[in-house]
Amino acid sequence: DAGTFSPFEHGEVFVLDDGGEVDLDLGNYERFLDVTLHRDNNITTGKIYEHVIQKERRGDYLGKTVQVVPHVTDAIQEWVERVAQIPVDGNDAKKKPEICIIELGGTVGDIESMPFVEAFRQFQFRVGHDNFCVVHVSLVPQLHA
Repeated sequence: DAGTFSPFEHGEVFVLDDGGEVDLDLGNYERFLDVTLHRDNNITTGKIYEHVIQKERRGDYLGKTVQVVPHVTDAIQEWVERVAQIPVDGNDAKKKPEICIIELGGTVGDIESMPFVEAFRQFQFRVGHDNFCVVHVSLVPQLHA
């Protein structure tokens, strides 16, 4: 929940037009790309687990043991597919986006991000290799003598 982030660790909170509180990165994307994002554009582990628990309580899994793979990874992929169809162009509220950019934040390799890494590994097969691209961005420090 970005509203409870420590600004010393995570920076400022950005508030979206619909009242959603998100990481400042999402706010920078919104301003830089000149789009209007919504609270569902911010996917978090907590939101995914809450969604999976609600599905389990409704009986959607028919009493099966809920597991990270496939239940959590499927929930992540379904969330992305759903949100990718939500218009973000303030000038044309009916126009579906042509692409969906996803930032997998944090430190890849931390156990907390592993369900997302696996979900996106699977996602390329779900949408096809020609419809999916992974870009790794990292700080490369330069040491000067």
